[in-house]
Amino acid sequence: MAKRKKSPDKKPKKKIDLKQINPYVAGIDIGSGTHFVAAPVPADTSDGLEICIREFSSFTPDLEALADWLKDCKVTSVAMESTGVYWIPVYELLESRGFEVYLVDARHVKNVTGRKTDVEDCQWIQKLHSCGLLSPAFRPNDKILPLRSYTRQRDMLVASNATCIQHMQKALAQMNLHLSIVLSNIAGLTGMKIIRSIVAGERDPKKLAQFRDARCQQPLDVIEKSLTGNYRAEHLFSLRQALESYDFYQQQIFTCDQQIEQALIDLNPSPINPCDSAGDKDKEGKSFKPRTYKPSNGNALYFNPLDHLQSILGVDLTKIPGIEGNLAVKILSEVGTDMKKWKSEKHFTSWLGLSPENKVSGGKRISSKTKSSANRAAVFFRLAAFALFNDRTTALGGFLKRMKTKLGAPKAITATARKIAVIFYSMLTKGTDYVEAGLNYYDKQYKERVIKGLEKRASDFGYILIPLITSKATCEKTEIVHA
Repeated sequence: MAKRKKSPDKKPKKKIDLKQINPYVAGIDIGSGTHFVAAPVPADTSDGLEICIREFSSFTPDLEALADWLKDCKVTSVAMESTGVYWIPVYELLESRGFEVYLVDARHVKNVTGRKTDVEDCQWIQKLHSCGLLSPAFRPNDKILPLRSYTRQRDMLVASNATCIQHMQKALAQMNLHLSIVLSNIAGLTGMKIIRSIVAGERDPKKLAQFRDARCQQPLDVIEKSLTGNYRAEHLFSLRQALESYDFYQQQIFTCDQQIEQALIDLNPSPINPCDSAGDKDKEGKSFKPRTYKPSNGNALYFNPLDHLQSILGVDLTKIPGIEGNLAVKILSEVGTDMKKWKSEKHFTSWLGLSPENKVSGGKRISSKTKSSANRAAVFFRLAAFALFNDRTTALGGFLKRMKTKLGAPKAITATARKIAVIFYSMLTKGTDYVEAGLNYYDKQYKERVIKGLEKRASDFGYILIPLITSKATCEKTEIVHA
């Protein structure tokens, strides 16, 4: 039996490694209870450094020890993932200690499939950061952060307040009191007067119907009929507790609005004297501050933010169709005032997740749908676009209508939201107000673009377009003539 020839010795493959730009960086894998940190320490190697991994608890003294250890390792920059809200204490402490902190998207630091441990994650983050392959996520400056925190807290309070309204509606339905049928909003002026009277002990439908506001569409007899029900004690108890919770959240929202107003005053280069925060007390002794302006919705702020916004930004954002004062404050809290952090409007809309993706393989476009994103600013721009569905006078309303016919409602909202974001970016970078051109101007421009495209298309096939104008109707038509 012949022996197999030995294969010649293979030369060892050279290990290809990424070039390090800054070796004195650290990577942190954030957790709820512990954090794993990878940082360079002196060693007897060619470059004099080796990566050391340590585990630190999430308690504040341990975070202080983490910062001291990174100082001893001469680390200048730290990268971490945005895991829940657990990264916030670490980020703020390291930033206050003078470190350059990179908060990175989890999609940018995803490791090879099958290698998922906390130790390997922090090493991988440190390696990518040392090679300059990570870019920091956007985070507003310290002056904007309080406003963002207050507006997000207010959104949670408004959501809880809506739950209380649902509980009141459920208790009324259990008593067969159909206020939700005869009133568009049971939390409105008429509805709240009736509910408070029921809780106070009134049961007569005629007396309860007298609280009907003159602007209510339903007649008095219909409202009286809807207030005849079965007033059981257990359902009245549920109604009373839901009303108390509603009043509590209303007071909390008012207090939160005071903080939002103060945050806007702190941002204002030329502060405006706020109104008396104590407000006038209503008949029941509630210290709710009355609104001094007509709000566009029931969840509007208790103060008028327009003067503050105009002074802070130098432009009036409410001139953009779909954006009112409350929404403008939310956008400001998420984006801030410095648009220099984005090179162009394309970078800004891409960060928002409103621009089409560009997935190309083999010279063919695979997909152009927008990426999934939890960007709150993008949600607010979409809300502004959604508000234009019934608009029949503005150019943006005409654009939304045309996109809805062409692409459908969801994609039309995204396209219009991107256009509003571009206008927002342009206003803040150039310092100019938005000028509404009107629906007629938009339709005229769209018609000119279509005709220009038809002329080019006809020219490619050797035809020309000749306009035909009738003497009576003076409407334009086109006739195709071979050249």
